[in-house]
Amino acid sequence: MSAEPDEKLRIDKWLWHARFFKSRTLAAKSVTGGRVRVNRQVVKKANHAIQPGDVLTFPLGPHVRVIEVTGLGARRGPASEARALYTDLDPPQPRVKPDVPPPPAEREPGSGRPTKKERRAIDWLKSWLGLD
Repeated sequence: MSAEPDEKLRIDKWLWHARFFKSRTLAAKSVTGGRVRVNRQVVKKANHAIQPGDVLTFPLGPHVRVIEVTGLGARRGPASEARALYTDLDPPQPRVKPDVPPPPAEREPGSGRPTKKERRAIDWLKSWLGLD
């Protein structure tokens, strides 16, 4: 954790340190793609400097994450150390799984691919009719 308030860190490096992305390259691609905002301003350069107090907004999976930077990490450490780098202002809600599983897909008899027995019957019929 950094103690100096005027210290800054590249946004792609911070996103990687805070374990939001598996690699720094993925974090940089997300930033250069224009999907990350810092204090409501779109950032398109991976070398944009952030500091404690900045608010980041970016999509991650099916959720939009809103994160306040509380510290700058010196390394990409364990998850417990990474969680100390930010405050989640809008935590994603857990997905609700339905209680009843969907019914299995049903198909009409005779639709789809023929079974081996049906293929043999078709081959026998073709040979009997002389269509082979």
